[in-house]
Amino acid sequence: MNAAVTQRVRPIRAAEYPAEVALLDAAYGAGPYAAELAGDPEWERSVSDVAGRDADGQVIVVEEAGRLLGAASVLRPESSHAKLASDGEAELRLVAVAPEAQGRGIGESLVRAGLEVALGWGRSAMRLDTGVRNPAQRLYARLGFEHTVDLDARLAGTGYGDSLTFRYALQDRSDVRVRLIRDEEIPAVSDLVLAAYRDDYSHLAADYLADIADVAARAATHLVWVAEDTATGDLLGTVTTPRYREQLTTVSVPGEMDIRLLGVSQAARGRGIGALLMQHTLRLARIRGASRLVLETSQMMEAAWRLYERLEFARLRERDRTITLASGDDLRLMTYGFALTA
Repeated sequence: MNAAVTQRVRPIRAAEYPAEVALLDAAYGAGPYAAELAGDPEWERSVSDVAGRDADGQVIVVEEAGRLLGAASVLRPESSHAKLASDGEAELRLVAVAPEAQGRGIGESLVRAGLEVALGWGRSAMRLDTGVRNPAQRLYARLGFEHTVDLDARLAGTGYGDSLTFRYALQDRSDVRVRLIRDEEIPAVSDLVLAAYRDDYSHLAADYLADIADVAARAATHLVWVAEDTATGDLLGTVTTPRYREQLTTVSVPGEMDIRLLGVSQAARGRGIGALLMQHTLRLARIRGASRLVLETSQMMEAAWRLYERLEFARLRERDRTITLASGDDLRLMTYGFALTA
């Protein structure tokens, strides 16, 4: 069995706080900066305050067979443990892998999961720093982090030592933020997406419209994203993606990510919200390391499939299928895909 399949990346549990401290001590104690960190009061404060880090953001862990093999902290800028993040950003700190588990891709899983946490918050970027002797810098570069050389220079001589700083952009625009839905927004998003489909496609069957409107059920089992106007707070559009390692439809195969129910409010038409949400799903797929983003649409939804073609999605005709709705009507579904670089 593939070891990666048996590993779970998840939020830490309060009962695991002491184990996370022991993991950090072991990982960094075996690392290239063990001598510098030993006895450092600020370092010891951050490591020991697991509850504070968890409250200020989210501590994530990799667990296998009941053992913690890795941990990382995703922090908001107001946290006393954050060092680099500014307003609207997030920071990844204390990425650690148990010495006996190194070389198994656990660090990469933690970084990818941390990026997804910050993306769900609607953060504009993820910040992190590492020492020049830390080989993790190669991982950050490979995953698409930008080395912020100007920030390195500004921090020189300020107690950061030989730190290298990195940034990963999570939003494409400053006027619109894409984030996970909040519980109190479910009725509004249900109205938004139902109107988007009902008004544009007058021949949709009642059972399909009911599925479109059931945002509460999708949010309970999948990830429902919203595009929010940063000035007014208005919700402009929505799209649904699966949780990590799950699927929404049978159109995708293992290693791919699929999406459903892209919808834009009538009031936001012409602002590029549909394209923005599609770029967001591509970013999430890249963060997860998916090989392809796939989706289904129908011939009647011309505005949608023309958008996908403008974004250079390719037709996957061999995956087209016909489904029978509860009404007895048949609906032909067209498949599109966007191949992603590993």
